[in-house]
Amino acid sequence: MALKDLLVYLDPTEGSLGRLRLAADLARRHQSCLTALYVRQWTPGQLERRKTAELAGRPLSELGDIQQAAEESIDRSAVELRSAFQRLTAQNGLEAEWRMLDGQPGSILPQHALYSDLCILGAQMPEASTPAGYRVSDEMLFAAGRPVLLVPRAAESTALGSHVAIAWNSSRSAARALNDALPLLERSERATVIVVNPTEFVRAQAAVAPAQLLQHLRRHGISADWVELCDVPASAIASTLQEKAHAAGADMIVAGAHGHTWMHEVLLGSVTRDVLSDLRIAVMMSH
Repeated sequence: MALKDLLVYLDPTEGSLGRLRLAADLARRHQSCLTALYVRQWTPGQLERRKTAELAGRPLSELGDIQQAAEESIDRSAVELRSAFQRLTAQNGLEAEWRMLDGQPGSILPQHALYSDLCILGAQMPEASTPAGYRVSDEMLFAAGRPVLLVPRAAESTALGSHVAIAWNSSRSAARALNDALPLLERSERATVIVVNPTEFVRAQAAVAPAQLLQHLRRHGISADWVELCDVPASAIASTLQEKAHAAGADMIVAGAHGHTWMHEVLLGSVTRDVLSDLRIAVMMSH
């Protein structure tokens, strides 16, 4: 599968400009069309200020000022991001489309992601109308039907995919993520397969055949190293994986997302949840 249709999610919160730069670079290298989706949504800070004022019984005029200030801030962010989007896409000679909508990203974003090859978003995307602890990025892993590239809020790099770490445990979701990431891996300079086998795993289920996977990658023109980490406690898998990937010089990780949805609540696998809650390196996930 070629990455010909990329979708990057933008909003008024910190991190949008960094995601946009990474998305533009990916689109340039893959000769993709880049679509930016900006959702006009209040930030958590703006919502908190309004809630505090309402609970304090502030006059309607003050609440109106808070409303106006928030809307003006959202519009300024949209103008700035659209200007950056137009500049970056022009510089890179990209086919591009800007979309701006009102509403909740939890309902808007999955519908647009269905028609893309890869959706790029931040790992920390709180949904204002949902219970505490819920993140739109969690839901997207299961609702989009497409691979999702999650970018840390403080992303320092302007390019991804030079050195890709592959999290491997012989599971269906790991195989799905690997297959979805082949367009990125085929253009990478290096790849490192990282296998984490905690003591809690049944060894027969976690057993892998390095030669088969490395041969499969070589047939796609990908030369990869193999690293196996044994006896890692379950609670430390996410941090160990990210630390090892960073130490190896990887700029992103490819991993399967474990979990399922039930009654509109996302029940994530523990490792997936731990990675999302403390994302230090960009992670491409598939389910």
